[in-house]
Amino acid sequence: MRAEKLMEIARDWGTPSYIFDMGELKRRVAYLKSHLPERVQLCYAIKANAFLTGELNNIMPRFEICSPGEYRICETLGIPGEKMVISGVYKTPSFIRELVERRPDIGVYTVESEEQLHLLQACARESGRTLPVLLRLTSGNQFGLDKPVLKQAIADNDPALLDIRGIQFFSGTQKASVKKLKRELDKLETLIDELEQDYGFVCRELEYGPGLPAFYFEGDSFDEDAHMAGFSEIINNLHIKSELTFELGRGIAASCGTYLTSVVDKKTNKGLNYAIVDGGMHHLVYFGQSMAMRLPHMQVLPPRAAGEAEDWNLCGALCTANDILVKQYPVSGLQVGDVFAFENTGAYCMIEGISLFLSRDLPQVLLVDEDGTVRKVREAVPTYPLNTPQ
Repeated sequence: MRAEKLMEIARDWGTPSYIFDMGELKRRVAYLKSHLPERVQLCYAIKANAFLTGELNNIMPRFEICSPGEYRICETLGIPGEKMVISGVYKTPSFIRELVERRPDIGVYTVESEEQLHLLQACARESGRTLPVLLRLTSGNQFGLDKPVLKQAIADNDPALLDIRGIQFFSGTQKASVKKLKRELDKLETLIDELEQDYGFVCRELEYGPGLPAFYFEGDSFDEDAHMAGFSEIINNLHIKSELTFELGRGIAASCGTYLTSVVDKKTNKGLNYAIVDGGMHHLVYFGQSMAMRLPHMQVLPPRAAGEAEDWNLCGALCTANDILVKQYPVSGLQVGDVFAFENTGAYCMIEGISLFLSRDLPQVLLVDEDGTVRKVREAVPTYPLNTPQ
């Protein structure tokens, strides 16, 4: 987003603020669609940024929901049930029973454990309906089913209870290696072939999390066009006929976000310059807990002309020595009231912070439409009521 627009928003709406650019969001989705084979459909993981869910409803065929709270968001926004993938490592039994009873239109449920398998079977039996499911294969952590357990679930399945449509597989994020993606898809093809040969099971859908990378820091080098071309070639060479759904969150949302925070105080202690801002690490967390270790893509407003600069440590409003956003950031003529704009903050950055620490308010959330109109979709939220004994 242009510096002039960010300065206007900071002046008219104040800071700290999360800003999400709807034009950039739509361009990003269009880019992904145009650089992937037509057989691939996209699924947006709401955990990346729930505030984009309603804006994506008309252009996104599926939404990954990992908690009852995320479902309530979708319900409030009118997301159709058939677009919902009910996922998550812990599925609250009461919540699943509520969905099965109230929402026969749910698109698909995922199975991450034998306990979840039994829960869905019981719900299907109680409701007299067949439930659509995907079996999640583990990548070697707490998520999903071990391969022998997954195979046994298929071997023992009662098709009157569960319609096992296929496999779900995620193995991490920030994957910039096409070779790694190929290895994963080769293993999934082998598994799908084994399931058909051994059990006559036809995998109609593969939901895969390719973990497309988003880059936050200066110096990161990545040729995304080449990466997507290589990835598409791998997909086109797959011999499996399953429908392909790619679950993305960070790869869709990261580039549309900007976080604004203002300098409220400045000082020099033992030869080091410190700028205190009205935000902090409770509002902003970069991938890999890398705050203050690397230089993120950011700018100071108003923009500075070239000239001699001093290095500043940008510290947040929390009373902890850990609340450092950036170390030794060069700025000429830094003043109280200047604004720092942190870029590529559309995914996770706003929700992984320690939001309740010191009972400071959560920032307002602003959406900027393609015509430049600014909409406030959340007021600043006081957190002190959550920390007050009742």
